[in-house]
Formats: sequence, C-alpha cells, structure tokens
Amino acid sequence: MDNGIVNPLSAVIFLLIFHCVYTESPSTTESIHFLKPGDVIENNKPGLQTFCHSAKPKHVRYMWGSLTIYLRTNIENYDLYNGKTPEEVMQMHDDNHRSWNFNIFSIQKNKKFKINPFEDVCIGIYVHPSNLHKYTVIMIETRTDSSILIMMMAGAALFLGAYNLSKNTLFYYLISIMLGITTSIIILVYFISKFLLKGKMMYITVLTGWTMSFYLFQMLWENTQLIIVQYREWVAWYILITSVISFVISYRFGPITNVRTKRLIQWFLQIIGLITMYYSSYLREASAFFCILILLLYKSPTVLTQKGRTYWMNMFPERRKLLTEDQYREEGIRETNKALNELKEYCVSPKCNPWKTTLILKDPIRFARFMEGESHLSEGESREHDAEITRIIEECEYTDDEDDTL
Repeated sequence: MDNGIVNPLSAVIFLLIFHCVYTESPSTTESIHFLKPGDVIENNKPGLQTFCHSAKPKHVRYMWGSLTIYLRTNIENYDLYNGKTPEEVMQMHDDNHRSWNFNIFSIQKNKKFKINPFEDVCIGIYVHPSNLHKYTVIMIETRTDSSILIMMMAGAALFLGAYNLSKNTLFYYLISIMLGITTSIIILVYFISKFLLKGKMMYITVLTGWTMSFYLFQMLWENTQLIIVQYREWVAWYILITSVISFVISYRFGPITNVRTKRLIQWFLQIIGLITMYYSSYLREASAFFCILILLLYKSPTVLTQKGRTYWMNMFPERRKLLTEDQYREEGIRETNKALNELKEYCVSPKCNPWKTTLILKDPIRFARFMEGESHLSEGESREHDAEITRIIEECEYTDDEDDTL
C-alpha cells in the first residue's frame, strides 16, 4: 500500500518539477537578448531582462571604435547589473534579492553605457512588477570615436611636453590653485562628516558598515550638479576665495627651483601621459604599442638622428643652384648685418676685454659710435659705395645694349 501511495506522489512531484522547468526555461531564454550594432529592442515585460554583446575579433582598424548602449525610459525605479555572462547577471540579481546587498552599479541609474567591443559584456535591467515596464534599448557603434582620439593625443602631448611644463611658472601656479581647491573641499567634507556622524547617525553607520557611507556619498555625488546650479553664487565665491588663498600661498613660496623636484614632476606628468594613452583605446595591445613607440622616439639619442639626417643628405643631396645678381646682393646685405650684430653681442658679453680691443683698433671713437647705434660706414665710404654700385649698373646696361645691337 505504501508503494501505491508513493508512486503517485513521486509522479506528481516529477510533473510539478517538469512543469516548473518547462515554464521557466522559455522565460529565461526570452529574457536574454544578444545585441548587434544598430539593434533596437523594446521591452514591455516586468522582471529581469539581460542584454549581451559578444566580443568581436581584435583588429587595428577597430582601435578608435566604441560601442554604446542607450536606455530610453521614463521609469525611475529599476536595478542595473553588469557582468560578462547572463549567468553572472542572474547570480548578481539573485544575490541582491536573497539578502540585503549593496549593488554599486545599480544606484548610478545610468542610461548610457560605453562597453568594450572586444569583451563579452552583459547588462541586466530589472523592473519591478508594480512599475511601468516599457523601455527601449539601443546599441550604436562608432567607428572613430573622437573622445578616444582626443584622449590619445592629449596623453602624447602631455608626455612630450612634460619637460617644458615642469619648468613653466604659469603651470606651477595653476596646479597650485587646483590642489588648493581640491584640498579645501576634502577638508570641508571631512568636517561635515564629523559633524553629521554623531548620535544616532553614528550608530546607523556602525551597524550598516561602509555600505551606508558609500551610498550617502554616491547620492551626494549624483546631486552635485543640482547643488551647483541652485547655489551657484556660493559655489563661485567659494572657488574664488580658495583660489586667491592658494595663489597667495604659492606666490609666497615661489616656483620650484630644485632640479630634482622638477625632474620628479616631469616623470610624474610623463607617467600620467602614458597611462592616458594606454587606457584611451579598448584595444590595449595597440595602445601599448603606441606607448612603447613614443618612449623609443623620446629616448632615441641625438647622434642617431644626426647620422640619419647625414645619410639622407648623402643619398639625396640637394641640387645646387646659382644665385642671380639681386639674390647675391640681398645675401651679402643679410650676412653683413648678421655679422655686425654678432660683433656687437660679442663686445657687450663678458668674454670681450674692452681695453685690449681699444688697443687693437685704429679708430676707437668710430667703433664706439658704431656700438651706440651709428652706421659702420663713414660718409665718404658710403659715397664711394654708391658710386661703385652706379658704375656697375651702368656697365651692365651698356653691355646689354651692345648685345642687342649685335
């Protein structure tokens, strides 16, 4: 009799399990969507919906590209989960509903997600049954993302210009002002947290641990823009006052003069530039190649560059061309003025001994007038020069007339 009772019960339990599996499997399959660039999916169902993208093969032509998923909805209360597989998203969703867990990704309420085209990515969207369920998910591919190009170029410019920036006084004052504003904000937040975390708030923070603190900080960060708009005058005055104080302190101590400190600042800026270049592209291999390339170009000795230039000039020499009379005259005037300016600079420099120079000169008074800005030619020499130029021009014109007659 026991066997007669057990067998029907076993059959009923088996049918129930089979029914649950049969009914849940289609819903689980239908809740997973694999997106491709250009896909638009509208959803009207409550519960968890997972949107995935399969990794595309790595190629250099996709180096500047990016993929963006847009979420268009008027729903305010929804949860977001980020993982690499649908199973991982489902596990995060189950863990979040089984116990009180803290999901950093879900509190941000983003509606725009930039994803790595070369990795498997899944984003889960859970809508509560009591809310409106309609939302649209769109995937758009950008072949050449301007933000990636700008980030790569900015990193390269920072790396190459780190030496000049480390010695720039204006850059020193700007960085000092920014550090002053940031430090004052950190100190202000510290004192506000000390003031708030008293009494019951302190016990709540101790009981909930870091999750509540992080949640409050995240909510404050999300409302930063609203705070700045509503209290923009106070924010402007705060930035102005802290900037003036930071500038006064940095001006009091003056710019950095120690060579080693400047070198450390240069290395720090170059490291930031390399990190910016590396993380500018989703194709890490290509960005790493550009980092190594810019390091080799930066560290290449000057001797190799000069040898390469000499080899190029020997292999492909420039064609020599003769100067015309006007070009020859202009070149003579230009080189004469250049030599006279170099003579003045040498006589003013500490290398020149004025007493020895005076003993060598035939006419020191004339040389002194030349150093004060007068012409290096006397009036008689100028007249002789003009007469000689006139004679040469007349001879040239006379020779041209004879050639025309013949």
